[in-house]
Amino acid sequence: MKALLLKLSCLSFIFLFSFTPDTQEFQGKAYYMAKSTMDLGSWGARMSEAQKKQVMARLKNRLEKTYVLSFDKTSSVFNEEDKLDAMSGATDSWGQNFTQGEIFKNVKENALVQSQEFYGKQFLVKDKVQEFQWQLGKESKMIGNYMCFKATTAVPSQELEWYNFSWGELRQAKPDSTGTVPEIKMTQIEAWYTPQIPVSHGPSEYGGLPGLILEVSAGNTTMVCTKIVLNPEEKIKIEAPSKGKEITKAAYKETITTKMMEMRNNRGRRRG
Repeated sequence: MKALLLKLSCLSFIFLFSFTPDTQEFQGKAYYMAKSTMDLGSWGARMSEAQKKQVMARLKNRLEKTYVLSFDKTSSVFNEEDKLDAMSGATDSWGQNFTQGEIFKNVKENALVQSQEFYGKQFLVKDKVQEFQWQLGKESKMIGNYMCFKATTAVPSQELEWYNFSWGELRQAKPDSTGTVPEIKMTQIEAWYTPQIPVSHGPSEYGGLPGLILEVSAGNTTMVCTKIVLNPEEKIKIEAPSKGKEITKAAYKETITTKMMEMRNNRGRRRG
């Protein structure tokens, strides 16, 4: 009888211990290095090697950047670390008009909140999290101490860079003389994720995989995770940005396009 009571007591203890709520919230930080390449095209063909090196050195702060992704089980915040221009000692204010701001994502609520500044005006872009139709591969490799697996997809380029603007993109979007609309330009994406960190987050807008994305290549840019800190002693604040005029991605794209065309037209009138 005593043996039976002892066994029941042990089982009860195990049962209660198994259902003790986890008081420590899972959190982490992932640090990424992003490197981009630039094709100088016909303009570069007329330059000497020394001139090309000067141009690339001047643009280094745009082509090489560092980011931090703070995350928990459902939410994440992605930020660029401040970096001074190596030559001028000043931040790249012009380039900031067409680069990503702070990105908050809540995958459970399918919500994205992104802070964008355009020529001194603050916007708060609120939309859905970008959807990726990933194809999971069998290839694997180690990134740091984590086993990662490959995933690929293709996304319309304008969906990835809705915060950017280029005159070339504007020209390509217009129908030609026959009324034919050009084909939609697609960006091929290759990502490497680790199931060892079972969250569906990643750098920038990337995510939706069964593990944290530690490397992603899209277009001319590759981002690689260089450091991971899990459950730091100091709790991480993961909050959405809150300042700026609320707007959707499509409306933001239309706003900056309209403004750039106005600026071009104003310059034309002054020259005339």
